[in-house]
Amino acid sequence: MYVYPFALGFLATSLGSALVFFVKKDIKEETMTLFLGFASGVMIAASVWGLLTPALEESSSLLVPVFSFLLGGAFLVIIDHVIPHMHLDGAVEGPKTRMTRSARLFLAITIHNIPEGLSVGFALGAAFSASADMSYASALSLAIAIAIQNFPEGASVSLPMLEEKGKARSFVFGSLSGLAEPVFSLIGFYLAQRLSILQPALLSFSAGAMIYVVAEDLIPDSKMESHPHRGALSLMLGFALMMCLDVALG
Repeated sequence: MYVYPFALGFLATSLGSALVFFVKKDIKEETMTLFLGFASGVMIAASVWGLLTPALEESSSLLVPVFSFLLGGAFLVIIDHVIPHMHLDGAVEGPKTRMTRSARLFLAITIHNIPEGLSVGFALGAAFSASADMSYASALSLAIAIAIQNFPEGASVSLPMLEEKGKARSFVFGSLSGLAEPVFSLIGFYLAQRLSILQPALLSFSAGAMIYVVAEDLIPDSKMESHPHRGALSLMLGFALMMCLDVALG
């Protein structure tokens, strides 16, 4: 019963990657605005209610969650400079390399999945700790939220590869980009269980990393500047869904 949240993100990424079997070309920009705007709203809400709120409730000092939150963003800044990758808009980051466009896209989503996996692991670890205020329902809500936004991420990897690699290989690459999530979920769970005193810091760290992903990747890649109303409303819809999910599972 308690095992499947670790795999939810990977399964959702694989489902998104499976779109290559049903579409003949890449998703239209307007549709991607809806997908990624929605995912942004889900991620913001999940970061606040699923991670920051329990961290603030458990921490004896405000400085610990604040510093850890900022440290989570700084961690991804370092990762961005160390690992070569490419955004959906074609912007390239990291050291110079001869990697193909497909490989860079693959690494970009893999980078996203590191903080997402840690977030799920930290939350589940806190939920199973007797000293924490995090409930299993809250941790499950967070895992579901991340899985929801992983669906368009899987599609964003596999569909651009369609012409170059074909349907089967594009699906495999898209699915494998989500494999980092269960791996880092287990790492996060182990750390949260063994270092229970650091749980407020761990939860805040992962929240900062997730907010960084939203601000640096998801929102820019959604092209909200071209479709502001569509993007803003889809973001609000994702946020509202998380409000409902948090109440329903809480």
